[in-house]
Amino acid sequence: MITLHNSASSGETYLNLHRAFGVSLLFWMIARVISRVISPTPASVPMPKWQTAVSHLTHLLLYAVLFAMPLSGILMTWYGGHSIDMFGLFELQSILTTDRGQARFFNNLHTDVLWPTLMVFTGLHILGAIQHQFIKKDNIMSRIK
Repeated sequence: MITLHNSASSGETYLNLHRAFGVSLLFWMIARVISRVISPTPASVPMPKWQTAVSHLTHLLLYAVLFAMPLSGILMTWYGGHSIDMFGLFELQSILTTDRGQARFFNNLHTDVLWPTLMVFTGLHILGAIQHQFIKKDNIMSRIK
């Protein structure tokens, strides 16, 4: 349920922005997957099969974490009995019954599992891009459009 919302107290500003950007990330990821499905796949860059497999696995896991991160934050917030303030424009009201145990579970998943996993796969992705761009010089960055 969406309701109009008045501005929050200054003490909650950071958390409200964090939540709103998280929900925004979820919608950007949905748009990215739709774009990926309807757009033609760029030409393959020749590389060993193991590198292709690692690349595909890393991308798949990065996508999974980029969906799981905002979903776990939304579930943590809603199970905690809170709504999500979307940049002061409106609120996404909780559609779940408050359950502190579930809120803690999703908090732990969000902060202790998904955040470090996101950092690892983002780092691997960046290192792979740097290796291709500056060491192999195989023009793989041209695939990103």
